[in-house]
Amino acid sequence: MRTGLIARKEGMSRVFMEDGSHLPVTVLRVDRCQVVAQRTQNRDGYNALQVGVGGAKAKNISKPLRGQFTKAKVEPKRNLAEFRVSEDALLHVGAELSAGHFVEGQFVDVTGTSIGKGFQGAMKRHNFSGGPATHGSMFHRTVGSVGASSYPSRIWKGKKMPGQMGAKNVTVRGLKIVEVRPEENLLLIAGAVPGPAGGYVVIRKAEKK
Repeated sequence: MRTGLIARKEGMSRVFMEDGSHLPVTVLRVDRCQVVAQRTQNRDGYNALQVGVGGAKAKNISKPLRGQFTKAKVEPKRNLAEFRVSEDALLHVGAELSAGHFVEGQFVDVTGTSIGKGFQGAMKRHNFSGGPATHGSMFHRTVGSVGASSYPSRIWKGKKMPGQMGAKNVTVRGLKIVEVRPEENLLLIAGAVPGPAGGYVVIRKAEKK
């Protein structure tokens, strides 16, 4: 099992296929992605690599992390992620990973933070249909009944109601890598991935494909 990558979402584009059709793709940039720490079976009880990307000022980093970066002799990183790896896939601290880590046609799982939408009603948040728009119904976009009074005399946990929408950790599985451009450190992945342009996502080898 090999390590994954942290990449920056540049936005969306399209790739034209041989038959003239076009495929929507998300463009991800892998820039200065380095191994900053190593976990081994003998010392930590498991094999893993901690990978970091994006520069950060030392004053904005906690003291323990500053010590870790100093020991690893790498510049402070803004984003960190840990990947479980097999023993033969352990890389030395300071090794730099590029877009060439993955190959065209490979399937990956992409994890990112979805775009926050703020506090939203049930129609937008959960796709409720709403009530009649005419005949004086007085019931247009409200939630309606959320539970009986006699039993259970409370609202069931998990009830779909208005609330904070988006800004959650989301994983999209089984996305295909359409193209790899090592000279530009770009990955072109079919379909959409979570998060805004400029946000960071974690790319792993697909678990189910």
